[in-house]
Amino acid sequence: SHALMNCLSLTMGLHCVLILCFFSGWAVGYKHGDNVTLYVNKVGPYHNPQETYHYYTLPVCRPEKVHHKSLSLGEVLDGDRMAESLYYIQFRENVEKRTLCQLTLSEKQVDQLREAIEELYYFEFVLDDIPIWGFVGYIEESGFLPHSHKVGLWTHLDFNIEYNGDSVIFANVSVKDVKPVPLEEGAGAAVGGVGVGGGSLTVTHTYSVHWFESPLAHARRAERLRDYSFFPKTLEIHWLSIINSLVLVVLLLGFVIIILMRVLKNDFARYNVEEEGGCDDLDQGDNGWKIIHTDVFRFPPYKSLLCAVLGVGAQFLTLATGIIVMALLGMFNVHRHGAINSAAIVLYALTSCVSGYVSCSFYTQINGQRWVWNIILTSSLFSAPLFLTWSVVNSVHWWSGSTQALPATTVFLLLGAWVLVGFPLTVIGGIVGKNRAGSFQAPCRTRNIPRQIPAQPWYKHTAVHMAIGGFLPFSAISVELYYIFATVWGREHYTLYGILLCVFAILLSVGACISVALTYFLLSGEDYRWWWRSVLSTGSTGLFIFVYSVFYYRNRSSMSGAVQSTEFFGYSLLTALVFSLMLGSVSFWASLAFIRYIYRSLKMD
Repeated sequence: SHALMNCLSLTMGLHCVLILCFFSGWAVGYKHGDNVTLYVNKVGPYHNPQETYHYYTLPVCRPEKVHHKSLSLGEVLDGDRMAESLYYIQFRENVEKRTLCQLTLSEKQVDQLREAIEELYYFEFVLDDIPIWGFVGYIEESGFLPHSHKVGLWTHLDFNIEYNGDSVIFANVSVKDVKPVPLEEGAGAAVGGVGVGGGSLTVTHTYSVHWFESPLAHARRAERLRDYSFFPKTLEIHWLSIINSLVLVVLLLGFVIIILMRVLKNDFARYNVEEEGGCDDLDQGDNGWKIIHTDVFRFPPYKSLLCAVLGVGAQFLTLATGIIVMALLGMFNVHRHGAINSAAIVLYALTSCVSGYVSCSFYTQINGQRWVWNIILTSSLFSAPLFLTWSVVNSVHWWSGSTQALPATTVFLLLGAWVLVGFPLTVIGGIVGKNRAGSFQAPCRTRNIPRQIPAQPWYKHTAVHMAIGGFLPFSAISVELYYIFATVWGREHYTLYGILLCVFAILLSVGACISVALTYFLLSGEDYRWWWRSVLSTGSTGLFIFVYSVFYYRNRSSMSGAVQSTEFFGYSLLTALVFSLMLGSVSFWASLAFIRYIYRSLKMD
């Protein structure tokens, strides 16, 4: 972990970060009787996955001096704050009901524990990189008249650890056959070895350790963790839904391609025959998209912003593809916390050169002059909203004392990664793109005076195209989107990366085809303002994704509270922005290729 911090702070050390993040799952060999350190990590409400607090914020057994474990960047971003515990566990040494500590709780501390238990607080420990989960206490509601409300604290934990040879394979905690200590309001009566006096409550925490031999090799212990889950498992290979999406997408793509090819074939035949009448005759009749051939390549307004959108969209397309491919190659260890977070940060910094190159190259092609401003706009188009959103979310976490609030060292580390790696690579990519940019390949010359655009029917307005162009790609990924949300905002571990790659390809294909179709309908109405329209039509998928996130929050989750809600909606907005940029870029390049194709195929004077 110390090596990770050193590597990330240096530009040339990024490869070291990748190696440490993805391949740090080596087996630790233990001898009989060796100490196996158990780290306490965090606690939080069961229904709010992103609202977590340090375990020692609760009145529990803790050492006099707390020693924290050095964490990787991904673990810190995941809200981990591991610290050494008082649990003394020796390799392959069974323990029966050993006393951990005895605590005298004040009335305020009892109320704190009651509130935590009533909010279904769970804890997370870590043993040899294996997460161990359990609930802090027990709550029971029974009867109507009279109504009983019982809250109990688990003061004894049974650790069940599996081993193979000299390595730990799996570990969990159990409270079977254990009676919880009742927590009465105002520190009630004494029960079973629990003393009460002067408004205080005395409890004794104990634990047991049982070792079991496992036939599973250490290299395959991730399978054991996937098979067992403290949280309910709902993710399955949903073949029926995927096949349904594939069939719908194939039919949609086939319909668009066949219709466009037949229509274009007829247009080519008609226009090339009418070519003998000359351009003046063409301008007098209703000739659809050919009549605007002298305006269709007229450069749009806000050229710098358009190029920045295309550049950042290309960057996220590269980033998403890289993450999925790395996941398919098995580079993310299920035992390592926050590995994907680390990979996303490193790849975002490295792919900044892609955004700079694409943006500045195309900006130069369309006769942009302020290329320095274009590079600055490209580098800040996503990083500025990200920083603003993170500032609000992190402030809320800091105010509530959550472990999701990043420490100052991590903030400076991330800022240094952007300043020393991300921004310089954007500048370098922009300079290379500017110097290597050729001329804009337009099959038709553009007139100096723009042609007047006729009035358009309501179904060709921008809002209608955005509704159509956004809904169809969203419908292709709506099924998979639920599983992704359940993973990011829930307790699931997503491992269906092959299916995710298929759905990602489907999303891009549908977005490109719909954009081409909508662009053709726009040009057929003699409207040549396709540049921004192609970006907005399919880029509006991000709006549908955000609307779905609101639906998920209200109807598919049990999240609540200011902390969880702020993080959910803040990062959902950023997710919608990422999809808008990525799909807007794909749809623009698809429309540009289509327009170049159809106008190059005509016999122009």
